Amino acid sequence: MSSNRNWRFLLSWEGLLTFIVILVVLINIRLSPFFLHGDNLINLFGVSIEKIIVALVMTFIIINGEIDLSIASIMGLAASLAAWLTEHGMDFSLALVCSLLAGVVCGAINGFFVAYLEMPSLVVTLAGLIAYRGVARILLEDRSFTGIPPWYNDLGTQPILGQFPLSLLIFFALFVIAFIILHFSAFGRLVYVIGNNKDAALMSGVRVRRVKMTLFIASGIISALAGLLYVSRLGAVQASIAEGFELDIITIVLLGGVSIFGGTGTMVGVGLSILLILSLRNGMSLASVTGNTQSSIIGLILILSVLIPNLAQQANQAWKRRGYLSRPKEAPISKEGTL
Repeated sequence: MSSNRNWRFLLSWEGLLTFIVILVVLINIRLSPFFLHGDNLINLFGVSIEKIIVALVMTFIIINGEIDLSIASIMGLAASLAAWLTEHGMDFSLALVCSLLAGVVCGAINGFFVAYLEMPSLVVTLAGLIAYRGVARILLEDRSFTGIPPWYNDLGTQPILGQFPLSLLIFFALFVIAFIILHFSAFGRLVYVIGNNKDAALMSGVRVRRVKMTLFIASGIISALAGLLYVSRLGAVQASIAEGFELDIITIVLLGGVSIFGGTGTMVGVGLSILLILSLRNGMSLASVTGNTQSSIIGLILILSVLIPNLAQQANQAWKRRGYLSRPKEAPISKEGTL
């Protein structure tokens, strides 16, 4: 039984990702002997920590059959609101709390239109992408806010447990929580059921609206949290902060084997995708590959991550049909039950 399970894993998308991750790591070690150094591994996660945090909640959204394009704009809005409130005399700690609440509000707005008014999430969150970024630009205009308290800047740049900064510890904690909820809880099962067939879920008595609303609120607050963590790492705020992050985040999730049509995907696959993307970027940096070329390669990977599973599924269906058609016809059975 265990051998069959191992064989199925090797033939799965997660098995392919595992093989590619190992290959990329070996290449990176050959490029630089410092790749496996502790500081480099922490830096590996640190440069994209906000993206991979949001990728965890995006996994739930896409498995549920939806999409959230407003995540990066919510990150920018939360950061800009914290800066604006601080400029106008509010204590910075209280401003952080208000910014998190703003993320909840943005997520609730998205969820209301998607879950209760049944509008397409692509349209709703695209509008949110524009609107939330617009509010951020109204708050800060073209200014750059640099009045971040030193203690908060230290949280994003200095380790607090061993060599680990706060943002990395938050990511590890959220990954474990997301893994348990998605794969071992009733809510996780509902996420899959709705993503597979929303109408069937409704007829089965599943509270589809509540699940979708919960997911978009979670997306809003996690995005706001990621935006504030980004501020602590940079030490400054601009209205354009995190612009374009949504594409990288969606790339991570889809490369992890989560179907863009919903209903399938695992947190293990997303975790392997995170390791692959971060290792690739780090390796390309070690090889002095320019940023634009890196983005082009990651974009190509996104296309392949969507194309290859679809081609494999079509090939599998064609193989089954061919096998079925090639079977010899059975001889008819007489009324007496004999040939």
